[in-house]
Amino acid sequence: MAGTSETDLLKYAAYLGFVGIASLAVYTFVSASREGELRRRCAATCLMRPSYTGVNRRAPNFTLKDRNGHDVTLESYRGQVVVLNFWTKTCGPCMEEMPDLADLAKVFRGRKDVVLLTVSTDESWEDVATALKGVLRGQEPPFPVLFDPESKIVGEKFGTKLFPETWIIDPRGVIRARFDGPREWTNATVVELVDQIRNNGYCPVEVDPSRPGKFLGEGAKICDQLIGGI
Repeated sequence: MAGTSETDLLKYAAYLGFVGIASLAVYTFVSASREGELRRRCAATCLMRPSYTGVNRRAPNFTLKDRNGHDVTLESYRGQVVVLNFWTKTCGPCMEEMPDLADLAKVFRGRKDVVLLTVSTDESWEDVATALKGVLRGQEPPFPVLFDPESKIVGEKFGTKLFPETWIIDPRGVIRARFDGPREWTNATVVELVDQIRNNGYCPVEVDPSRPGKFLGEGAKICDQLIGGI
């Protein structure tokens, strides 16, 4: 630059260096903050390793009878997080996890925006009452029980083949996770996941259909860090 002294050039170079360092610091801070937020949103999902998770698949609506013969629709729970469990009394793992599900339902009892709902493929309440009271030590189930004896909802609409199977559906009716097989439902991570969904948060990952347990998407790196690459 004509007429520019060596001192001015040094000052200009120092200024550019300062701007570069400041920009790098801002970028590092923003990146760290973003990764921290992503980790917060994804921790529960990653650690629970759902069989399915996604961002846009809606749960099919249905109408089933409850224990008193009244019609109940899934749509009637819109605005709430629904933990939807499919089971049958002849399924050993289903009955083994019932006490955990009952405890989870009690945790959610004071929350108007969460419901634990179960669907049995048995004929009626009379068919399951004794079995349920047995595993719940004589207590009444603290959750609604609906009946789908012909498996038109469980099998045909949801595609369930093995029990138990549990779905977590957000207040807008979007499926956020599906868990195949029994789980430890009293784990604090379950409540953390439900709370994330209650607050309109979810982890931006999907399960790789060709590699069960492997995650794809923006949050996959977080899952790999938390549970290790598979």
